Amino acid sequence: MSGRVVVIGVGNPLRGDDGVGPAAVEALRGRVPHGTALVVSDGEPARMLDSWRDADTVVVVEALRARSARPGELHILSAADAISLTAATASTHALGLGECLALAEALDRLPPNLVVHAVEVADTELGEGLSEAVRSALPGLVDRVAAAVRQAHGQDRRP
Repeated sequence: MSGRVVVIGVGNPLRGDDGVGPAAVEALRGRVPHGTALVVSDGEPARMLDSWRDADTVVVVEALRARSARPGELHILSAADAISLTAATASTHALGLGECLALAEALDRLPPNLVVHAVEVADTELGEGLSEAVRSALPGLVDRVAAAVRQAHGQDRRP
């Protein structure tokens, strides 16, 4: 195992709250251990699979549109949870995260450790900027992701 840790912020900053993944990655700069790969992705499956090649731990940050929406609510999902949960939800990407993870599983390309940190969103219409609910949730989301990354690196405290 390489010990490689990758954080992937999935989303499109030009689609309102769908920009939460890229915003989280930007907020993580300087807050995670050296050597952590910080990646922004539009969610295209081939690029996603390529970005986590040879990684031992992958942390995905994603917007979630649940049927009983509670904008700003944070979720931590395993790959299996993300596959089953996102199959019943809408995605702003051509293929959702659930389909991407199912494809990775079918191709035996899931990393050994993968966790999804998701925030329920309010607005994914065209336009820049996060809604108030998601903007308010962003610091807590970033704290959770930073803690997961430090744990993956075997660190118990901030670098």
